[in-house]
Amino acid sequence: MASSNSTQQDVNKPAKRKPVFTKVDQLIPGTNGHTLVAKVLSSDTVVHKPRPSSAHNIKPTVIAECLIGDDTGTIIFTARNEQVDLMKAGSTVILRNAKIDMFKGSMRLAVDKWGRVEVTEPADFEVKEDNNLSLVEYELVNVVEE
Repeated sequence: MASSNSTQQDVNKPAKRKPVFTKVDQLIPGTNGHTLVAKVLSSDTVVHKPRPSSAHNIKPTVIAECLIGDDTGTIIFTARNEQVDLMKAGSTVILRNAKIDMFKGSMRLAVDKWGRVEVTEPADFEVKEDNNLSLVEYELVNVVEE
């Protein structure tokens, strides 16, 4: 009885999904699970709350708005705490499992505890700076089913 060992091993190992990279201009409100490569154009710290003197185990809160983009457009990425240090202007990052948050009617990209921000090799694309998706205002419309 001849059996193939290779198929037996393949069955037991879960198949790793290759990430599908999203382009900035494909991002739409209410979506998540995006993986994209982007260049950081600028980073501005908007919130910097120092740690309360009474709480030694609480980390200070830092939030920065970073303009990031690829060859299809730009969007504001909201970096939190450790992410802020990675989002330096001029660097290229891979955002894994990113989601779209809405802020005052416009899109912001964010990575929560289920995702990851990684600095990577400099990308060889020119950022399309005249297509900022965070400047597009969306209006919440309730759809009534008849």
